[in-house]
Amino acid sequence: ALGTITTLSSYHWILAWIGLEINTLAIIPLMTKTPHPRAIEAATKYFLTQAAASALILFASTINAWLTGEWAINTQISPAPSILLSIALCMKLGIAPFHFWLPEVLQGLTLQTGLVMSTWQKIAPMALLIQLYQSVNLSLMLILGLLSTVVGGWGGINQTQIRKVLAFSSIAHLGWMVAILKISPELTLMNFLLYILMTLTLFMTFMSLCTKNIYELSTAWSKSPTLSALSLLSLL
Repeated sequence: ALGTITTLSSYHWILAWIGLEINTLAIIPLMTKTPHPRAIEAATKYFLTQAAASALILFASTINAWLTGEWAINTQISPAPSILLSIALCMKLGIAPFHFWLPEVLQGLTLQTGLVMSTWQKIAPMALLIQLYQSVNLSLMLILGLLSTVVGGWGGINQTQIRKVLAFSSIAHLGWMVAILKISPELTLMNFLLYILMTLTLFMTFMSLCTKNIYELSTAWSKSPTLSALSLLSLL
C-alpha cells in the first residue's frame, strides 16, 4: 500500500520510481510464501521484468531532466524519454509485446496473490501512464493497445487454467485502455476502474469455489449455483 500511495501522491520522478520499487519488493514475499519451485520461478521472472522496467524509467526520467531541466511528472516531456517511459510502464503492466511474463507468473501464484498482482499492482503504473497522456506517442499507444487486444484474445482461447485465462483477459483489457489513452484519458480511467471491479469479483468467486481450472469450474455449479452464476455475469 505504501508504494502505491507514494507513487500516486508524488510529483517528482524519483519519488514515483521509489514507490514502484517498494511495490515490487513488497509483493515478492507474498509470491514465495508457498515454498514451491513454480512460485520461486514466478517471483524470479516478476522481479527481473520489474527491475528492467524500473531501470528504464529511471534512465528515461534522467534523460528528460537533462534535456528539459525538470523532474516534475506533470510537465511536458521530450519525445524520446516519453517513448521510453511509455514502454517501461507498459512492461510493468504486462502489455503486449512485453506481456510474456504475466501468464507464467500468475500461473505460479495462489489465487489470493494473483488477485493482488492483477489489481493493486496495476494501479501505480497505470496512474503514471494516465498522467503522461499529453506526452505519449499516439501511434505507439495504438500499436501496443491493438496488439495487446489481439494477443489477449487469441492467447486465452485454448487455456484450461483459470489464472492464465485471467492473465490474457488482463492483457486484452489493458490493451483497450492504452489504445484510447491519448484520445480520452477519462474513458481510460473509467475502463480501469471497471476492470478492477470485474477482476476482484472473479478472483473472489474462484477463491470461494476453490476452482483453478475450467473443468473444476464446470462442476462447481452443483456446489454453489449462486456463485457460479455470479462468475458468468462477471465474465459478461
